[in-house]
Amino acid sequence: MPKGVPEVVPEDGLTTRQRRNQPVLAVHTGPGKGKSTAAFGMALRAWNQGFDVAVFQFVKSAKWKVGEEAAFRTLGTLHEETGAGGAVEWHKMGEGWSWTRKHGTEEDHAAAALSGWQEISRRLAAEQHRFYVLDEFTYPLKWGWVDIDEVVDTLTHRPGNQHVVITGRDAPPALIEAADLVTEMTKLKHPMDAGRKGQRGIEW
Repeated sequence: MPKGVPEVVPEDGLTTRQRRNQPVLAVHTGPGKGKSTAAFGMALRAWNQGFDVAVFQFVKSAKWKVGEEAAFRTLGTLHEETGAGGAVEWHKMGEGWSWTRKHGTEEDHAAAALSGWQEISRRLAAEQHRFYVLDEFTYPLKWGWVDIDEVVDTLTHRPGNQHVVITGRDAPPALIEAADLVTEMTKLKHPMDAGRKGQRGIEW
């Protein structure tokens, strides 16, 4: 898409404006770093346009202090106080139910993930937000905790102009097929390959 111009214009009966304003379902997947970071960058653009932004984190621990969360909560407060940007909600779906499962059984984690998805589905039906980030949502799909066919159907038929960005490794083929924008992050090098742990300002 050189210079932002589509290479092919479909014969769909839509005007350029109508086609441009269609809602986007985006998926950021792959083994490389930056999937969530890119999603939050898109959310920042959405906030600047005055969109109502909602973030749902499906894997990171509720006790983990994420830098983007602090920044977006501040932006949400700024909106409430001055009207700048858009409203912001940030939800964590559990106490770290991916790599460190210290609290609850797998059944508990699966139930929490399903409950989180059901809440998102209700909000989509009600057109409650304009921009959604479903962070690390590919994992409960991969583990079978949330039905992929139901998710694809809900996202494909969501009403209005609601943008949705989903992040995480191993995105299911059905989700990739349904998405409008799919980016695969491919790792070429990473500091951890050299034994370096995550650090402030880079990982959080």
